[in-house]
Amino acid sequence: MINASRTVMSDVRGAAKLTFDAAVGAIDVVERMHRTINARPGPLGEAPQDPTSGTTGRVYQAVRGGVRLVGKGFDASLGTVANLLPEADSGPRREALVAAVNGIYGDYLARTGNSLATEMSLRLQGRPIDVTRPADSILAATGKSPTGKVLILVHGLCMNDLQWHRQGHDHGDALANELGCAVLYLRYNSGLQVGENGRAFSALLETLVEQWPCALEELAILGHSMGGLVARSACFYGDEQGHAWPKRLRKLVFLGTPHHGSPLERGGKALDTVLDLSPYSAPLTRLGKTRSAGIQDLRHGTITTGGPDFVPLPAGVECYAVAATLGSRRSLLAERLVGDGLVPLDSALGRHKDAARTLAFAKSHQSIAYETGHLELLCRPQVHSQLRTWLNASG
Repeated sequence: MINASRTVMSDVRGAAKLTFDAAVGAIDVVERMHRTINARPGPLGEAPQDPTSGTTGRVYQAVRGGVRLVGKGFDASLGTVANLLPEADSGPRREALVAAVNGIYGDYLARTGNSLATEMSLRLQGRPIDVTRPADSILAATGKSPTGKVLILVHGLCMNDLQWHRQGHDHGDALANELGCAVLYLRYNSGLQVGENGRAFSALLETLVEQWPCALEELAILGHSMGGLVARSACFYGDEQGHAWPKRLRKLVFLGTPHHGSPLERGGKALDTVLDLSPYSAPLTRLGKTRSAGIQDLRHGTITTGGPDFVPLPAGVECYAVAATLGSRRSLLAERLVGDGLVPLDSALGRHKDAARTLAFAKSHQSIAYETGHLELLCRPQVHSQLRTWLNASG
């Protein structure tokens, strides 16, 4: 049984708002299809753009208005109840569900002020770290004072900081014990544009480094999947904005990062293009295009908002890449085409058919995990062993 709390009620309000918004969107799709059928255009070409007029148009307008009115009333009622309920901690299942919703609709959640939208924060043991007083937060969470070596882990699409723990293993926890470093985890809304998250991450790192309580000897970042793109984006914006923290960054490690994109998102874009060819199917592209800006950035591994299409690895930083493939060492087809099920091998290693767009990972800074899926990169012993070796190596 779910205990009523302010957190639960906030989630219900957010889910209800998203549901009512989706209902309005579905009405728009039906209206567009109705308009197209009435116009009887040819099988190919653009769909009619004129608004539905007359009685039909007024009916659609009234239905939309009614749905919005009911939604606002429902939200107001829940808000009144929420103020009477106590605060409560949320569990990992709730956090995982919210992270998934943010990955798919996160930009829309943020744009509409939905309570389900995730705010960026650095965290430890599932609790936020006050970047203006990191020593106090870390001491409260671990009972230990921060060290001069800092490692920050950045999760991937539709995930959160708690999901680094997989099958009894957490790269961060293990590396903290093995290397004696302070480990923090970034939580962010993975549905936002990668560049937007990168800019915010850079600002967060700038404050953290300024307020670090002891001499900062080494800063390293470990990014899984989209998290690697966010880390690269932070480096780009940190340099662009003249931040001090990039000068402290020594190592940047990527796990299954789609540097040159993922074929799954490119497939989604191709489907949108095909549907747009006919005025009768074009209204359905509205449903496909609701996928978040973050997901769409995975089409080509875009890490800036309006910036250059290609950004090289940051200068002066030791960069490493682990790629995974579901195939065996002798399976060239699985290596090249299948990859880890989500990210092709070449994309994870920064390779590109255009040499000018290839990311310059040194050969010794590349590793391939065979018979390994995308999420298994988070728990495979051989992957962790490689991370420990790279992060423990002197520059």
